Amino acid sequence: MAHIDFISQVHGRTKRNYIERVLDQNKPECIERAKNYDYDYWDGDRKTGYGGYKYDGRWRPVAEALIKHYGLKAGMKVLDVGCGKGFLMYDLLEALPGLECQGIDISQYAIDRVKEEVRPYVRQGLAQELPYPDKSFDLVLSINTLHNLFIYDFKKAIQEVNRVQKKDAYIVVESYRNESEKMNLFYWVLTCECFFATREWEWLFQEYGYKGDYSFIFFE
Repeated sequence: MAHIDFISQVHGRTKRNYIERVLDQNKPECIERAKNYDYDYWDGDRKTGYGGYKYDGRWRPVAEALIKHYGLKAGMKVLDVGCGKGFLMYDLLEALPGLECQGIDISQYAIDRVKEEVRPYVRQGLAQELPYPDKSFDLVLSINTLHNLFIYDFKKAIQEVNRVQKKDAYIVVESYRNESEKMNLFYWVLTCECFFATREWEWLFQEYGYKGDYSFIFFE
């Protein structure tokens, strides 16, 4: 298990006004709407989610880094847990023809709007109940997803990732390293249920027997 950062280059491209969001008197309502993971979360107002989640190629460098680091080859199998609209899956397949990708997401709205090229390979479902046989995938990914689970379901999700991975796994969760990042995290996020410092996440990974690599995103 190792800390490896493939994500900060993507996360850092977005500008965020933390104070404006936390002072919005309707934030509790925005959180409730976001947790439906439907139009409001993906394509509605920025207050309730992404403010329009459209493909722009930003995941391509991440896909290429994952392929290189994990030595992926044509014919190998990758699972994206929390695949959303399938943008990372698409970039993986474009960067490495012959790779086999599957994706799963809690949001039926996102699944119905995935990129056409990956539509046959995605399904709606839960991270804590992965509908795949043991040791099905050479690499299991879960990026910016598992912190949205309550702790008891997070444990189940880790166990499921361990179960379906044959070789490698890579998880990214939201976290903080200092009080400033902690407050920004509380101010900004809408769907997070697990608010942990990096050392707490690392303790949980060890406690639950996680067998893969990991990284964090921070709200600086």
